[in-house]
This record gives sequence, C-alpha cells and structure tokens, in this order.
Amino acid sequence: MDYKIREIKESEYSVLSDFLYEAIFIPKGMEKPPKSIIEQPEFQVYIADFGKADDWCLVAEAKEKIVGAVWVRIMNDYGHIDDETLSLAISLYEEYRHLGLGTALMREMLQFLKDKGYKQISLSVQKANYAVNMYRKVGFAVVKENEEEYIMVCHL
Repeated sequence: MDYKIREIKESEYSVLSDFLYEAIFIPKGMEKPPKSIIEQPEFQVYIADFGKADDWCLVAEAKEKIVGAVWVRIMNDYGHIDDETLSLAISLYEEYRHLGLGTALMREMLQFLKDKGYKQISLSVQKANYAVNMYRKVGFAVVKENEEEYIMVCHL
C-alpha cells in the first residue's frame, strides 16, 4: 500500500476527534460505544485545544486521505507518568489496521521526538489489546499495571 507519514496541519486538527474515537479499544463481543463518548472529560484531555507547546501529531495519508494518526502531549491521562513525559495516543481507521501502518507511525514518532530532545514517552493500553505486542516491538516496556491495563514507557 502506498502511503506517506507527515506532520498534521493545523487545519486538520479536527480529525483527531475521529482518531480518538477509533483509539477506543472494543473487546471482542462488545458493542461500540456511541461516538459522543469522546465528549467526556477523560477523553477530551487527549484532544482539547490541541496545538499547544509539546503537542505533536503525525498522520498517515493514503490516496490523499488521512487514515491514521499518532499524537502526543503532556496530559493527565491514563498513562500519565510525570509532567515532563509526553503521553501517546495512536489509531488507524479499521480498514487500515494490521498492515504495518501503526508500526511505521510509531517508529516515525519516536524518532521525531528523539530529534526534538524528549527523553521518554508513555501510554496506557488494555491488556487484551493486540497493539501491546507492537508497543513492545518498538521499545515500550511495562512500568505499572492494574487488572485491565498496562502503563508503558519508551526511553528515547
């Protein structure tokens, strides 16, 4: 598949709400929640007022359409480590998953942040999410866990 990875444009920030919704892990057999779920404060922390200092986003584009996004910011989210560690979110539209795009986006973002001088990033992921293996493959390690989730960190 032909795609390119690039920085998001300010005029495209609104697509982050779509990718935030796509980032919600739905276990097998569970119904997708209504799209309005992303209006809740614990989700809005990922995208509200995006574009401030320490907000970075890369997108994957195929056939001139954004099909995936990886973004980071310092926020008090599920994967929060400290006020200097960026928290990461990533998602792809369903039809673009399992094609290597997520791994490519992650690798590109890790290098991008390393080049900017960041030392580490974190994320939270449900233990049942298939993406756990991809996170490990690109350098994330579990630093905390509870019954359902891992908090993972990658040193850059």
